Amino acid sequence: GREREREREKRGTMLTLDPQVRNWVMIPITFAMLLIGILRHLVAKLLRGSTTAKVKSIQAKQLVQRSQYLRAHSSFLNRAAFAQRKDYFCEKEKGKFNQKVDPSLNPQAQMMSDPSMLTDMLTKNLTMVVPQIVTGAWVNFFFSGFVVAKVPFPLTQKFKLMLQRGVDLSSLDVTYISSLSWYFLNLFGMGGLLQVLLGERTFDDTAVMQQQMSMGAPNMDTTGAMKQEREHLEMMTHTWRVDQFITPAIDSLAIR
Repeated sequence: GREREREREKRGTMLTLDPQVRNWVMIPITFAMLLIGILRHLVAKLLRGSTTAKVKSIQAKQLVQRSQYLRAHSSFLNRAAFAQRKDYFCEKEKGKFNQKVDPSLNPQAQMMSDPSMLTDMLTKNLTMVVPQIVTGAWVNFFFSGFVVAKVPFPLTQKFKLMLQRGVDLSSLDVTYISSLSWYFLNLFGMGGLLQVLLGERTFDDTAVMQQQMSMGAPNMDTTGAMKQEREHLEMMTHTWRVDQFITPAIDSLAIR
């Protein structure tokens, strides 16, 4: 008997979830988040301006990507082929990374010359923040303190803060999910379901948050990226690994 009690204390308090909590708390939160996700996608689609990508900006991004691919797979090229491609990027006079960059490709200059970019960024932030504030206040006011679900596999105590927001019970097993945590799980985890239902890419909260963390600049700093890639290529030491396999391959073919 004592051993069972100790095991229960280690596992935490076990609960029997009421079906009424599932019907009147868990399902309404899920349905509301699904409906709000669809409305957010439609509103963002209506407010989103018709943006056309600039050819120069696309060419600059692809040039940096080609340089990155060259550095990643340079070991499959011989020295002459690698030197030829390196000169194409880094030659002092004709190298692509040493050419003058169009000032309009700078993200700050683009925002100053094209006010629609700033308007589009503010629209995305508005369609993200306002629904989150409203739904978060709604869940916190009407459904605070409920335990709505249980994870079917064991978890460590590090997940307790993430899964049991709004329920301050130290003895409660970590596998239980509170209503407020269920709201956050739906908020950041419903993108795949919305994409299947709508048939197209939906509004991504994590992408907008990353854009805000990067000072709101959605485009690449072309000048800085090219300078950085040029330095990486100039300092890179080429190693050809294919010659290590030529002799064993010839020997194996000769044996056959």
